[in-house]
Amino acid sequence: MTLFALFYGKGGKRDGSVIVISLTAANAFAILLCRIFLGAVFTGRLSAFFYSIAGGLLGFAAQAVMRRFVSNKQIWVCGAVGAVFHNVGQILAAMFITGTPAIAAYLPVLVIAGIFTGVLTGLVAQFTLARLSVTSYRSKA
Repeated sequence: MTLFALFYGKGGKRDGSVIVISLTAANAFAILLCRIFLGAVFTGRLSAFFYSIAGGLLGFAAQAVMRRFVSNKQIWVCGAVGAVFHNVGQILAAMFITGTPAIAAYLPVLVIAGIFTGVLTGLVAQFTLARLSVTSYRSKA
């Protein structure tokens, strides 16, 4: 959802009597923070919050930078990069929390998994955005 929101427009605008709905990078960031906070609250695991926030912030930063360089037909690339940086953030948090640098040995496996899942997430966001642009969803004011 965060990746979708990041690529879905640059803010709402009025088109006659219709408001065209779109999201900003700030909206995408708010979605990320809400998702992480609610996930930690509902699971009751404070440690999960620290891993998620570290990965989420680093992944979001990478995706926000990538957003400037990729088109709506390359969102899958942004998804892969964001997932890899998410995994790097989680590993850095784990190394900090546990004080165990050897945890970094898991990074190659996580990078491979991150590329695969990031591409899938990016493709879902990309196809959803393409479908929405064809159907042109709008809500009346």
